[in-house]
Amino acid sequence: MIIKPRTRGFICTTAHPEGCALQVQRQIDYIRQQPGIAGPRSVLVIGASTGYGLASRIAAAFGAGAATVGVYRQSSPSDTRTASAGWYNSAAFERFAGAAGLKSYSVCGDALTQETKDRTIKLIRQELGQVDLVVYSVATARRNDPASGKVHHSVLKPIGKPYTNKTVNFHTGEVSEITIEPASDIEIQDTVKVMGGEDWQLWIDSLRQAGVLADHAVTLAFSYIGPELTRAIYRDGTIGRAKDHLEATAVQLNEQLAPAGGQAFVAVSKGLVTQSSSAIPVVPLYISILYKVMKEQGLHEGCIEQAYRLFADRLYSHGGPALDEAGRIRIDDREMKPEVQAEVDRLWSHINTGNIHELSDLESYRREFFQLFGFETEGVDYEADSNPLVGIPNAQL
Repeated sequence: MIIKPRTRGFICTTAHPEGCALQVQRQIDYIRQQPGIAGPRSVLVIGASTGYGLASRIAAAFGAGAATVGVYRQSSPSDTRTASAGWYNSAAFERFAGAAGLKSYSVCGDALTQETKDRTIKLIRQELGQVDLVVYSVATARRNDPASGKVHHSVLKPIGKPYTNKTVNFHTGEVSEITIEPASDIEIQDTVKVMGGEDWQLWIDSLRQAGVLADHAVTLAFSYIGPELTRAIYRDGTIGRAKDHLEATAVQLNEQLAPAGGQAFVAVSKGLVTQSSSAIPVVPLYISILYKVMKEQGLHEGCIEQAYRLFADRLYSHGGPALDEAGRIRIDDREMKPEVQAEVDRLWSHINTGNIHELSDLESYRREFFQLFGFETEGVDYEADSNPLVGIPNAQL
């Protein structure tokens, strides 16, 4: 079939297998061009199919030569519909890893369930014995609490009072003002339940109890802080409350792993185009301006550049990672440079629908959004027939 993008708000409901594969190849090529990483040997990536999870898996495998296990939700193709981008990304990763002689395995399932944890543990025990790095990179809008059976839903809302600011429809370029009403106490609690650190803790507990987490193992999750202008909707909002819980979980895990020489970290990353960030009002406009400023100042990075710096210059650098006052690894350091944020603030105060393309890099934001799903990738013939029926080698479905 000829596969075209179909969008619904901040979601693309189709994905292109050749486009996804080419983007995975280019991330691998980037890592291969960098100095090698004196890093992990056996890695579990929970949420491995897109974004920072995928980039971390690529950095570990092709930068450090590590064996990897990727866990991600199944969304396989059929004769009449495409798979998800994550499925095609993972299929490409497995093919490239196999061609390079690297051990790699996939577990397809809901990472939030004990059943998926148990299947993953069984695979690790059979194929790798133990893992020495666990990357937790799960983003989801809902979670079924394994203890109570209750379904919790996350929300993107401020806390305490309404929040009003500019936002952009990145499909049309229209800048408008949006007001978001504050979250209720229940919504705050539910968002923490979904996006906080509880499931990360459950994963590490399960791995330790099963004996498949190596001594001196490292575990890592991702967070975000962002600038002052998004603080009310992000860091001081419901998602920020969940990130606070995630970071508190890292402190708790660090204490639990320390007797065996293990460590737990949260890495604070920079603002990038992701499915999650596209859903947050105000944030796409901020990132569009940020891209323009960081590119002009020679500081721009994508997921793979961030992942390489995280592994090579932070996690596995001589002497270990430098931490901020809250014990976090900061790879958002370039985004948060005072000169970057001052210029973003200046442009923000002037931006409107009429000058959106002059004062921001909205076109890159829009293009990268479609590239998340394998579209608008240079080198792909989108008018040619494409076979959506792509399988994943070494996948446990």
